[in-house]
Amino acid sequence: MTEESILQLLFYLLPAVVVGVVAFYFFSLHVRNDDKRRRYLLHRENQKQALPLRLQAYERMALFLERVAPGNLLVRVRPYSDDKIAYANLLVKTIEQEFEHNLAQQIYVSEECWNVIKASKNATINNIRKTAAKDEIEDADQLRQQILNALLDQQPPSETGLSFIKKEVKVLW
Repeated sequence: MTEESILQLLFYLLPAVVVGVVAFYFFSLHVRNDDKRRRYLLHRENQKQALPLRLQAYERMALFLERVAPGNLLVRVRPYSDDKIAYANLLVKTIEQEFEHNLAQQIYVSEECWNVIKASKNATINNIRKTAAKDEIEDADQLRQQILNALLDQQPPSETGLSFIKKEVKVLW
């Protein structure tokens, strides 16, 4: 073959190669777009199913924080005796049981929200233990009174957690 025939062959093949490359490009673009559309539809369907579960988790965590708020907790859990330490332990045990009952909800809430909820729970427990450790408190009724008086001076830790939950739920809408 001569140079001229090779050049002529290349001129015939060049349009076919260009058409092949363009066809390959458009085909791969179409496949990528179709894949993205399928993923989007699947994601949207998952979101539609997951949103009610997430909202339910936020509701349960809000209920948990309401139940362990010192004002509500003291009304619901009455002392069995006059022993302030036994009553403080009963309150802490009740809070821990409520928390353990809702442990699975951490799957559906953000990590930051879960950390705020745990911090609220721990702060409530610490407040109860600190108040029970005071020497001037002699019995369970005085402990209850001191915890309630502390609520007048400062916002309970559960309010911080509830505020955070409300902010997160607003983002979902």
